[in-house]
Amino acid sequence: MSTSFQQSSASTGASATARPRGIDPRGPQFTASITVVVLVAILLLPTTAATVLTAVQTAFFAIGAACGVQHTPHAWVFRTFVRPRLAPPSELEDPAPPRFAQAVGLVFLGVALAGYLTGATLLGQIAIGFALVAATLNAVFRFCLGCEMYLLIKRATA
Repeated sequence: MSTSFQQSSASTGASATARPRGIDPRGPQFTASITVVVLVAILLLPTTAATVLTAVQTAFFAIGAACGVQHTPHAWVFRTFVRPRLAPPSELEDPAPPRFAQAVGLVFLGVALAGYLTGATLLGQIAIGFALVAATLNAVFRFCLGCEMYLLIKRATA
């Protein structure tokens, strides 16, 4: 992904406040993998359970959109249990594109939650399906649709 940058801002001569601290690019991919499992479960569960799980995942996306993907419960699991067992990443990633992707996920899950809560179950399932496609692309191929949207919007407005 073209959003990566060096781990140390000191090596480039930039101050620590010049740009946001990078994140391990494997973290958002891990988060997407868990999200895929959750979204599949939502589609397979009865409506009441699907609604509750949709609300939980919506809250997780809200945390990711507001605070950054590195602050979600999924990211805590990655930092605590997975990353210590991996070699350090060769590059860190700008957290802004994954944060935008979390906001896009929040919109889709918000629509899904509204659908489930109002009895428009099919609308909820379709919105979950769109989010599932995006999460699967990230989990399997490390292709983040929301991140790519962020970069396209940034280029178009620059």
